[in-house]
Amino acid sequence: MKKLAVSAVIIGVFIIYALAHARASVGFIPSQGSSNDPSSGSGSSSDSGSSTQTGGTPATTGSFKDGSYTGGAADAQWGNVQVKISIQNGRLTNVQFLQYPNHRDRSVEINDYAMPQLTSEAIQAQSSQVDIISGATDTSEAFMQSLGDALSQAS
Repeated sequence: MKKLAVSAVIIGVFIIYALAHARASVGFIPSQGSSNDPSSGSGSSSDSGSSTQTGGTPATTGSFKDGSYTGGAADAQWGNVQVKISIQNGRLTNVQFLQYPNHRDRSVEINDYAMPQLTSEAIQAQSSQVDIISGATDTSEAFMQSLGDALSQAS
């Protein structure tokens, strides 16, 4: 009887642990050795006062006004994502992450993998409509929101 009670407690603790940590371990793709930090050291996920978010239609391919534009900070569940874009000759030429989730080792690992892909896709598409990166859904969606805000300022 005593062994049965101990077994039940151990199984119960395991189930509670598994449920509590299930969200943090969904769909991760390894970083494949990428250690790219496009934030230039500023990867804070604190709100910098420019948190205006637009829920409207993101800007699409077209001619943009030259300059640098900062999108609003968008919530990615584990922290904010905020981007700054550069437009030259009417085209998106650079995307820099000002904020991204980086307070947990897992967030850093996921974003080191996802950020270069999101940046590359956005520049290629000249749009905020990019593919969601598997394992980085929250970051991808927040990236599209912040990028869409910056591109709408450049329109």
